[in-house]
Amino acid sequence: MAIDSVSDLWDTLLSAQPDPPRTLVLVTAVIALVVVAVRPVWRVARNAVTIAHEGGHALAALLTGRKLRGIRLEFDTSGLTLSAGRPTGPGMIFTLLAGYVAPSLIGLAGAWLLGGNRITLLLWVAVVLLLLMLINIRNVFGVVSVLVTGVIVFAVSWSASPQVQSLFAYAGVWFLLIGGVRPVFELQSLRSRGRMPESDADQLAGLTHVPALFWVGLFLIVDVAALVIGTFLLAGQWLPDLATSST
Repeated sequence: MAIDSVSDLWDTLLSAQPDPPRTLVLVTAVIALVVVAVRPVWRVARNAVTIAHEGGHALAALLTGRKLRGIRLEFDTSGLTLSAGRPTGPGMIFTLLAGYVAPSLIGLAGAWLLGGNRITLLLWVAVVLLLLMLINIRNVFGVVSVLVTGVIVFAVSWSASPQVQSLFAYAGVWFLLIGGVRPVFELQSLRSRGRMPESDADQLAGLTHVPALFWVGLFLIVDVAALVIGTFLLAGQWLPDLATSST
């Protein structure tokens, strides 16, 4: 990427790239689906979903006036976000609620940007968000995980060809949209075996006196809705052709 001035950088970020080939959109969707579905690959790739999950907790805490104490990301793809403030009330509820819906909602925001062909802008926004999260990481593995992810995204945004940027961006957004759904099923599976008594859903149940299963269902509804809407945004360029071919 050749940048000679701030205005050039601004123009590059806000400019729209050409529509990607249909095959790229389809292939990246299949790649993301395979990554989510194949357990050994998912165990590694799930770290990206955990980063988004804990980032959602952190952002919600800050937006509701809580003080962020730090974020931990563990090798087993679990995570923990600590914040200070009232242990009850709307702030705590929204902070707990944000985790399981964050990956899908971030994916939906990414799909919206890709729908407008703002590929470079999407990649740079991701770099900025990862940098802000890195500042609040409180363990070595978390630092390495976020730093490596950020370096990869930055390298692609800065030096990769437009075709590679498109491939990377679409695969990443599809992965967040599809991968955001699987942890909800994993959550309920662990809960049903009594292995996750302090889950976000159970903590929400304790705060609101609404059954934990309701919150699990809400997580799933939001994530599936984001996947459906995101799919229409990513495949939006196909819709006029499909409508024409059916008449």
